[in-house]
Amino acid sequence: MHRAVFLDRDGVINAKAPEGQYIMQWEEFQFLPDVADAIARLNRAHFSVIVVSNQRGVAKGLMTVDVLEEIHRRMLAELAASSARIDAIYYCPHDVDAACACRKPAPGMLLQAARNHNIDLPSSWMVGDSDSDLLAGKNAGCRTVRIIRSGASTEVVSDLMAHSLIEAVQAITQEGLT
Repeated sequence: MHRAVFLDRDGVINAKAPEGQYIMQWEEFQFLPDVADAIARLNRAHFSVIVVSNQRGVAKGLMTVDVLEEIHRRMLAELAASSARIDAIYYCPHDVDAACACRKPAPGMLLQAARNHNIDLPSSWMVGDSDSDLLAGKNAGCRTVRIIRSGASTEVVSDLMAHSLIEAVQAITQEGLT
């Protein structure tokens, strides 16, 4: 079995849109500092890197699945140009009131990824910037890292805290934590 680091997208990989808004086209997508380096470090440490992202903008009719997938294709290409590989992307296109198993804090995306990629969840990590990210990780049996963001709810306790993805990766890959 493999170990993985699951990454939320908005707020971990790219700058989050203002509250109540969504990244709806590639031109609005801005990588956060050192993200490619952080993902490349995970690749070198033999972690699978999997994005799990709620994408409510699809349910609200603000973007199509095709546009979302084009954003993801371009994100993957930009990262690959920096020798950083994401192994898979899972997203929930449903609204908050949908009765689905995939919308975080439900663990559906992580559980599906574990089945598809032979992932050992207790040896894996969920990195996110919201309580729902951390709950999804905990509900799947993963350890968790919170990316600290001002103004965000912090009711859910994480195993580790970091100010950026590169800081989270440095902590995860320290001897004794992996």
